[in-house]
Amino acid sequence: MAEAKPTQAEKPALGDLKGRKIGRILTKMGKVTRDQVQEGLDLQQQRRMPLGQLLIELGYITENDVNAALAAQVGMEIIDLDAMDISEEVARVLPAETARAYQVVPLQYDKDTNTLTIALKSADNFRAVDDLRLLMGYNVRPVTADPEQVDKLLGRFYGGEEESLSSLIGEIASDTDLEELKDRDESIDLETLIQAAESNKVKRLLNLVLMQAIKDRASDVHFEPFEDEFKMRYRIDGVLYEMVPPPKYLAMPIVSRIKVMADLDIAERRMPQDGRIELVVNGNPVDLRVSVLPTMFGESVVMRVLDRTNVSLDLEKVGLRANDLDLVRQLIHKPNGIVIVTGPTGSGKTTTLYSALSELNEVHTKILTVEDPVEYDIDGLVQVQVNPNVGLTFAAALRSFLRQDPDIILVGETRDLETAQIAVQASLTGHLVFSTLHTNDAPSSIARLLDLGLESFLITATIEGIVAQRLVRRVCPKCREAYNPSEQQLMELGLLPEDIQGRVVYRGKGCDYCHQSGYKGRLGLFEIMVLDDELRELILQNASSQVLRAEARKRGMRTLRQSGLTAIFDGLTTIDEVVLETMMEE
Repeated sequence: MAEAKPTQAEKPALGDLKGRKIGRILTKMGKVTRDQVQEGLDLQQQRRMPLGQLLIELGYITENDVNAALAAQVGMEIIDLDAMDISEEVARVLPAETARAYQVVPLQYDKDTNTLTIALKSADNFRAVDDLRLLMGYNVRPVTADPEQVDKLLGRFYGGEEESLSSLIGEIASDTDLEELKDRDESIDLETLIQAAESNKVKRLLNLVLMQAIKDRASDVHFEPFEDEFKMRYRIDGVLYEMVPPPKYLAMPIVSRIKVMADLDIAERRMPQDGRIELVVNGNPVDLRVSVLPTMFGESVVMRVLDRTNVSLDLEKVGLRANDLDLVRQLIHKPNGIVIVTGPTGSGKTTTLYSALSELNEVHTKILTVEDPVEYDIDGLVQVQVNPNVGLTFAAALRSFLRQDPDIILVGETRDLETAQIAVQASLTGHLVFSTLHTNDAPSSIARLLDLGLESFLITATIEGIVAQRLVRRVCPKCREAYNPSEQQLMELGLLPEDIQGRVVYRGKGCDYCHQSGYKGRLGLFEIMVLDDELRELILQNASSQVLRAEARKRGMRTLRQSGLTAIFDGLTTIDEVVLETMMEE
């Protein structure tokens, strides 16, 4: 017979429960008996799940009971929101986007101490507390409340239309305190600048821009000062879009606020600076890489948005066709040799390499990487960031790598002969080496390595394969329409009207889903040149890139242009994109 539920005659003091085990807290709170906790602990030995979750499954407690116990464990107060009167003024301290993203409601704001009390749905949402301190600069005091009560207040205060950038900029333009910065430019003293950077309106503006960028899956956010204006732009699918510009006099407060968040020197305005901001938005980790550059009219800032959920580090998802995927897998599972991924900046080389490393990342494999910068932190990889200021170059790191007993090495970029020679040495001593180059296609990578000064016999002895890639924009699935391309468009592809007989070609009309661009997302085009004996012989004979390309095509290599044509006829991209990103074959 099951033991009767305990009575809740006495409510234990908050301090009595802090730091105790969750089962003990639930017992003290009168939610479960000791026997029920023991039953949950016995089950935990088999299931390896949190005790609270198991007790919910057993039907002894509810989700709210677990939240209350977690709050008590960290000494957090539990509030009844229905008994509180929260003003609209306090609610406006947080932008709607932020409150919704972090699922929190502001309850009180003390201007004197800059302390914001927020209600969380669960005590384990500690990242919301950390991120709000960073994003908004408040001293955050968290309390927990019933999730339904939090949802009710989120609907009440932030359930309407999202705060628009233009309305917030209009509100800022009428702020007399901030308007005093007008025409002061470099004459603003540090104290005034810090005060402006801490302005709630500046924080809300920056917050809104960042949340919008993350929501729209932007890869970069640009803040650019010009003589008469301060532009804000973000890049989506490789294309820059302009946002409503804020008043010019907000340039320095906005840049200073970014510097504070990235832990940079707010007083240094003459030298470039680089920093990093780590956030968790909607439960997803987001890294912002910050680059500050002094220009004629002030400091320009670019924030690279590295959203882990936006980039899937999986070879199955980078856009390789089935036969190309097999080829790449053969290359990356070689016991030794060099595999090169080539293409211009922003062509997805790093994503492809990381996807390959993710597949190879196993307990019995030691993987070392040297990068500039390290773009994604991956568990199981030993990652090194180059720092030329202290002599830590690609070559210097590589030399040390060989003494670290690696199986696989990633060199972010082969920029000089010394790096190339050490990579070759690593390959010849039984390591698999991945690297990137900046060339137009796979065959011209050989010429690039020869230009660096690498001997042709070393190239043929170590290079296993070269993958060239480009990113083209995907045609929007919501507004895609079939059409007949003009002769001019076909000529640019090197096609005749009869070549597309019976085939369908698509373009995007433009809709709200794709920001009227006709495109949504991006797709990889690949050209894979696997070196065999015949190609190696041609390299030893110093054959030109054209000869190598012709021979590789004879041996089944699909060029970037051919990959593009296939993508067009599959309805994945457009003629314009393929013409823009690939070269006509000679």
